[in-house]
Amino acid sequence: MKDTWYNSGIMARRIKVGVVRGGPSAEHDVSMGTGAAVLRAITDKLEDSYEPVDVLIGKDGTWIIAGQEVSPQDCHRHFDIAWNALHGTYGEDGKIQSLFEAFGMPFTGTRSLGSAIGMNKILTKKILKDAGVKSPYWKEIASKDVKNDPAEVAQALFTSFLLPAVVKPAQSGSSVGVAIVRTKDEILMALTEAAKHGDVILVEEFIPGIEATCGVIDGFRGQELYALPPIEIVPKNDFFDYEAKYAGKSEEIVPARFPLATKREIENLAKAVHKILQLRHYSRTDFIIHPRRGIYVLETKTLPGMADESLIPKALRAVGSDIHELVDHVIKLELGV
Repeated sequence: MKDTWYNSGIMARRIKVGVVRGGPSAEHDVSMGTGAAVLRAITDKLEDSYEPVDVLIGKDGTWIIAGQEVSPQDCHRHFDIAWNALHGTYGEDGKIQSLFEAFGMPFTGTRSLGSAIGMNKILTKKILKDAGVKSPYWKEIASKDVKNDPAEVAQALFTSFLLPAVVKPAQSGSSVGVAIVRTKDEILMALTEAAKHGDVILVEEFIPGIEATCGVIDGFRGQELYALPPIEIVPKNDFFDYEAKYAGKSEEIVPARFPLATKREIENLAKAVHKILQLRHYSRTDFIIHPRRGIYVLETKTLPGMADESLIPKALRAVGSDIHELVDHVIKLELGV
């Protein structure tokens, strides 16, 4: 497919890059920021090579290009390659990837299978466990059980699971619906909220330690897998939640202040997770570092945010790069040029 697009003369003119943003998930606003950053990157420094096309998907699933509603099946008429700037449900779980694959549309980010795996926190944990990668102990709870009798489910969890614990939707990002619980009342509230965001709830042991994250890019700077410098996260809240990520309620230190051996272990783990989960182009994995038990993988973001306050752009700047270089690199990777 890449050779077909290349040989058809696409490189003889500016490539139309459809930046797909918004979407029906709880991360709609985050996606709008990511998409805006990618559009700016093209407009600021890459317009000689690329023509940006703003593709808005409403919360109701409507696709809008240049103020006009369009059919997703007709996207190939409006742009040559899709930059997937969506987050959460539909954009990150394999659904839009399957659409692009069905119509032969080149697109950025992980393909449908890897996206579906990466979006499912429980499936991810099972695959990583089989590969020998540590993640916190967990159990899963059906959201329907919580909705049917939340008090009973909360009581059962309170008496059977070591507290404090972390309660989160099994298929969500940006820390939507995530809470640390210490009491039965907190468990009840957290389960009720998490049940709003999917069919399955993940309950994990809370591991105290230092939070960190590390991005990985395919084929960057001559390396098969390039690990960006790990970032140390010091949240002002209990953990790196939605508010900490997007309202400046955390300190993000890059490069991290860890010993060199710890940095290298984080980088190697981030690259290993990227390969194990069959991710593509770029990803970001979150970690917790316990002073005695070592480094645990918390979760992986198959489409990390790209807005100014996001972590991948900060790590890029720390190595003398920027989002412009990443956008150009990933587009060329996908088109095979």
